Amino acid sequence: MSDRPTRNELDASLEEFYRVLERRRDVRAEFTGEPVDEDVLRRVLEAAHAAPSVGLSQPWDFVLVSDRDTREEFRRHVLAEREVFAESLNAERKGTFSRIKIEGILESSLGIVVTYDPQRGAPAVLGRHAIADAGLYSVCLAIQNLWLAATAENLGVGWVSFYREEFLAELVGLPPGVRPVAWLCLGPVHELASEPDLERHGWRERRPLADAVHRERYGQ
Repeated sequence: MSDRPTRNELDASLEEFYRVLERRRDVRAEFTGEPVDEDVLRRVLEAAHAAPSVGLSQPWDFVLVSDRDTREEFRRHVLAEREVFAESLNAERKGTFSRIKIEGILESSLGIVVTYDPQRGAPAVLGRHAIADAGLYSVCLAIQNLWLAATAENLGVGWVSFYREEFLAELVGLPPGVRPVAWLCLGPVHELASEPDLERHGWRERRPLADAVHRERYGQ
């Protein structure tokens, strides 16, 4: 008897894969605060660590932050940066922005700081000689793997980007030259919203795929 999956099993697997893509959300207010099971966390991090990377450099690291004081200090910094951004907006946009929650730092179970070390594998990083940012792109692939794995595990992820790199690097003790790429809030959620927050609050609408696809040359 063959161990190969049947056509129906393959169809079901594909359907579930695309369902995970559709369910993925940038989570802010839906975290329960319950702890993340250690086996689940390991699987999510293994998925991130399995991401492709330029020259197999694997230039990422994951700093797990559960300390309440550290998270409170980071949140104060993020809220201050929120105000800096708000002051750059006109009145209408500021009103819309005021209704949008930008972080779940304290509500989530765990913070994960994903970093980029450009010296990992240097000086001869195969494939990076002409594209200096290829290593940074690799880190983003690891984040995407982490995010999709977390979604499959019914966890929420929120990417916090309202921070200054120097502040976060010092806060979590990064070595010189290592950049923080993301603070990810991670944890169980009450639910994953059916619509992204920024669409729901009227900040921006999703572009149709047809507007993003070009044939042979840009604009065609």
